[in-house]
Amino acid sequence: MTLTPVPRIAVVVVAAGSGTRLRGGAPKAFVGLDARSILHRSLLGVFGGPSAQVVVVVPDGYEGDALTDARDAAGPAADLVTIVTGGATRQDSVAAGVSALRADIEIVLVHDAARALTPSAVFERVVAAVDAGAAAVIPTVPVVDTIKRVDHTGRVVEGVDRSELAAAQTPQGFRRDVLAAALASAEADHTDDAALVSAAGHDVVTVAGDAIAFKITTGADLERARSLMQVSPVASSSEPSAPVFRVGIGTDVHGFGGEGALWLAGLEWPGERALSGHSDGDAVAHAIVDALLAAAGLGDIGTHFGTDRPEFAGAHAEAFLAHTVELLRDAGWRVGNVSVQVQANRPRFAARRTEAEQALSAALGGVAVSVSATTTDGLGFTGRTEGVAAFATALVIAV
Repeated sequence: MTLTPVPRIAVVVVAAGSGTRLRGGAPKAFVGLDARSILHRSLLGVFGGPSAQVVVVVPDGYEGDALTDARDAAGPAADLVTIVTGGATRQDSVAAGVSALRADIEIVLVHDAARALTPSAVFERVVAAVDAGAAAVIPTVPVVDTIKRVDHTGRVVEGVDRSELAAAQTPQGFRRDVLAAALASAEADHTDDAALVSAAGHDVVTVAGDAIAFKITTGADLERARSLMQVSPVASSSEPSAPVFRVGIGTDVHGFGGEGALWLAGLEWPGERALSGHSDGDAVAHAIVDALLAAAGLGDIGTHFGTDRPEFAGAHAEAFLAHTVELLRDAGWRVGNVSVQVQANRPRFAARRTEAEQALSAALGGVAVSVSATTTDGLGFTGRTEGVAAFATALVIAV
């Protein structure tokens, strides 16, 4: 049998995390993503990049599962796969991976298996930057959200200039001697390998990352990754691919009894009783958010706008809907259209239906929105004028 030529590049794939926040019933890298595991999908991207020795660092007891995934993803390069057991911390796991490198390795990339959709082109950019003379390289993406510094009480202290911020991704690349020396001399744990190398006195430079290289940490992240894999082309064709559509349904209910003015369907309703809720209680906007998230497979409103998000306390429809559009865009979707029905005795929608449709459409970036309203003939809590219910249907289109 002819062995694959020994490369000068190695990729240490860190897959030893427990995945507590994901709650997938197994260590994170071994949770199912499609027909195979997160680790398997991550390794497809690794082996699609530059030829490399691939060292997979896994929890104790998962060495056999990892070897099966790695050999399948590697194909004819299976002899370049090494499986090692991780340590108590991420830094210990990276050190275990580095200790398994072959003698001829010059460049080491450290990659989180949880960034399963990272394109192979990101690996190539990192290697090219190290080849150009950098001691340490990380891929980054711009920070697009407005950033606030918040104290322990949830009070906003100040805004942060996001033009000076970037979100770090993996793979992070290093000259082998630089990373090995930093690991050997480390006096503290660091959040990533670039911080470790920076603490050892080396400059870290950046290359362009990719929005699709997000880290699968929570259940919502997992659903987002699964959704993206469903709409990604699986085979090349000279014919244009048919557009992919998905439909979602959302509902929301709020009772009267809040403070201040009533906000509903993105409008203020002077003289009407306010709805109670963490934000402004806008049941119409919240139902639309749930419908859009459901259509895109991104969880629900509680996942992204829960009470642990103080920036949405008291927020109106515009903030909720604009952020939802961003979430969809990052996941590869755009809004097609939205239809929502309101069930309530008050307020009376007829005179402001067009205004409500225009406000909601503007918040969603100009897409078509239709609003209808009905009563329940005195039945139920809406019939007793105790609150408002809303039911939304949304169409999203893959981009």
